[in-house]
Amino acid sequence: MHPIVLYDGVCVLCNRLVQFILRRDQAGAFRFATLQSPAAAQMLACHGENPGGLETVYVVLNHGESKESLLPRSDAVLFIFRQLGGIWQAGAIVLRLIPRPLRDGFYRLIARYRHRVFGRYDACPLPSEDTRDRFIDL
Repeated sequence: MHPIVLYDGVCVLCNRLVQFILRRDQAGAFRFATLQSPAAAQMLACHGENPGGLETVYVVLNHGESKESLLPRSDAVLFIFRQLGGIWQAGAIVLRLIPRPLRDGFYRLIARYRHRVFGRYDACPLPSEDTRDRFIDL
């Protein structure tokens, strides 16, 4: 089963993260859905999360199975880095040594100011033709 990255589709930083993953995910393991999509709302609701909260990146593991789980914030980013392998995996191992409350506090600080610093789109950008099949709800 493909891990699904749920991200804020109008956030420039979040879209850069998706492009970063697409360039490095040679195996095509990840799938993507914007937090604004009905699919993301349904997945988040199943885990008791607010579908209207756009300040967190999530990774859904084992979607549609009994052992489905949801990774929020820094845990999601570290999972992504581990899956990308190489230096990104090594970085995730090192960052994992930082206690989650500190990692998530730093994550929340970036999330709070991401639109001011990096900007936002008026609408969710469409993926390229060659990656469109990796996006849910387009």
